[in-house]
Order: sequence, then structure tokens, then C-alpha cells
Amino acid sequence: MKIAFELNGKAAAAEIEPRESLAEVLRSRCGLTGVKISCESQVCGSCTVLVEGVPVSACTYLAYEVRDKRVTTIEGLAHAGRLHPLQQAFIDHFAFQCGFCTPGMILAAKSLLDEKADASEAEIIAYMSGNLCRCTGYLAIVRAIQQASEKLRDEPPTGREGAGS
Repeated sequence: MKIAFELNGKAAAAEIEPRESLAEVLRSRCGLTGVKISCESQVCGSCTVLVEGVPVSACTYLAYEVRDKRVTTIEGLAHAGRLHPLQQAFIDHFAFQCGFCTPGMILAAKSLLDEKADASEAEIIAYMSGNLCRCTGYLAIVRAIQQASEKLRDEPPTGREGAGS
């Protein structure tokens, strides 16, 4: 079956099998290896992408479900050579070690901040509970999200979904 969707702000199409996960299609057909596959059972959050701005586990989300929808991956966040404030904050706070979980963490955090730009520490911790990291402590991740929250509140919206609006 052929599907058409918006991927990181651009029109996209793919020929897929009805049983294929979104993660498989994004990685194999679209070459977006920032989408990580780990548990394959919707537990770890490493495969998190945004569909219509909502975080989904791409490892269990069937690719055909994105027909005519907007999909954002980690590759779609930087704009005009500038990292998204969340990406920069993760670097500033050393909020990753191996980096495997980082794309999913950043996309989940983006969804949170799009929903609630002034999320409290407790709200950040609760929202991020579906994203697991085996390498680093979570304090740096929370601090990075708080920094990005402050930066995003101070920046005017760009009008581009993937860039923090």
C-alpha cells in the first residue's frame, strides 16, 4: 500500500506493508535513523516521534496510520542550521551519555512544552516517565527541559511546527 504524509515539514510518500511499524518505515524507507528501536513493545520511549504533535511509540504505531498526517522526528527539529532549544539544552546540561534514548526524550519533551510551556519539575518528571534512560541520571534531563522551557517562552514562535511553535 502507498501512503502519503508530511514528514518534518515536507511532503512524503512510502510504499509499505500494512503490518510495518512507523519506526521501520522511517528508518528503512526514509533513512531517519534518529528513530531508535529498542524494546519493540512500547515501554522504553526510544522510538518516540510526534504525529500531529502528539508523542507516539513508533515501534508499535502502524505506518499506515500516518496517512495524511504530520510526522516529526528528531531530524526535523533543527531549523536553518540552529538546534532546537531542547537539543541545545540537552547538550548544555550533558543530559545524555550514549545518546540512544535522547531523540525520544527530546520529542516527548517537545510535546510537553508545546502543551504546557511552563511545566513544573513535578509535571516534567511525570510526563517523561514513559522515556527510559539506562546511562545517565534523570536530573540533567529535567534541568535541560527546564532550560528549554525558559528559552521557548522568551522566543517568538517561528510558525514551523518542528521548530518549537
